[in-house]
Amino acid sequence: MRQIVLDTETTGLEYSQGHRIIEIGCVELMNRRLTGRHYHQYINPEREVDAGAFAVHGISNAMLNDKPVFARIVDDFLNFVGDAELIIHNAAFDIGFIDHELNMLRPGFGSIKGRCGVIDTLLLARNKHPGQKNNLDALCKRYGVDNSQRDLHGALLDAEILADVYLAMTGGQTSLSLGGNQAKAEGGGNQEGIRRLSSQRPALRVISASAEELQAHEEKLAAIARSSGDNCLWLKP
Repeated sequence: MRQIVLDTETTGLEYSQGHRIIEIGCVELMNRRLTGRHYHQYINPEREVDAGAFAVHGISNAMLNDKPVFARIVDDFLNFVGDAELIIHNAAFDIGFIDHELNMLRPGFGSIKGRCGVIDTLLLARNKHPGQKNNLDALCKRYGVDNSQRDLHGALLDAEILADVYLAMTGGQTSLSLGGNQAKAEGGGNQEGIRRLSSQRPALRVISASAEELQAHEEKLAAIARSSGDNCLWLKP
C-alpha cells in the first residue's frame, strides 16, 4: 500500500482570505516502510507572508521571490501524490489550501480527496489520547520521536517527523528508512534533520523460550487462574 505523508506551510491561516501555499513537503511510505522518495517544493505565493505565519515557519517574502508559482509545480506535485493515501496532521487545514489552489488553477477540479484517501493523524491521536495535547510536538514526546531540529515549522521536516509519529502511533514501528539519509528530494529540496536507523544495521536477534520456560509460564498462568476464580486474562480466548 502506498501512502504519502504530507505537510504544507502557508502565508496565513485562511485560504478564504486569499492566503496561499508557500511550501509542500511529502514523504513516501510503501507497506508502512519509508522508501526514501520525497517531494519538496517552495512556491511563490504572489502575495506577502503574514507576520504571524512568518513567526511560525520563518519563510520570508524574499526567500520566495524566485520560486515557481503553483501553476508551474502542480503537475509534478499531483504526479508524485498519484492516488496514494494521504497522511496529514490536521488534514482539514492542508486539504482546504490544496483544494483552493487546485480550483483556482483548474475550476471544477473539486477536492483532492476525490483521488486520494486521507488519514487525519490529529483525529487519530484525539481518539487514542482524549483530553491530552495532540499537536506534533506533544506526539513526538509521547512516542519518543526526535524533533530536536524543529525550531520552526517546515513542510518537509514536519512530514518526516509525522511519518515516524504515524508509524509509532499505529503499530509501534519507527524509523525504517530504505533510502538512506541523503536521498535527493523530488522538487529540488534536501532532506535533513531527521536521524534514522541505518538500513544496513544487523537483524534483531530473536530469542525463543525454552521448553522449561514455556512449562513454567503455563504453571504460572494456571496458578493465576486458580487464585482469581478462573479470571486469568491471558487464558481467555
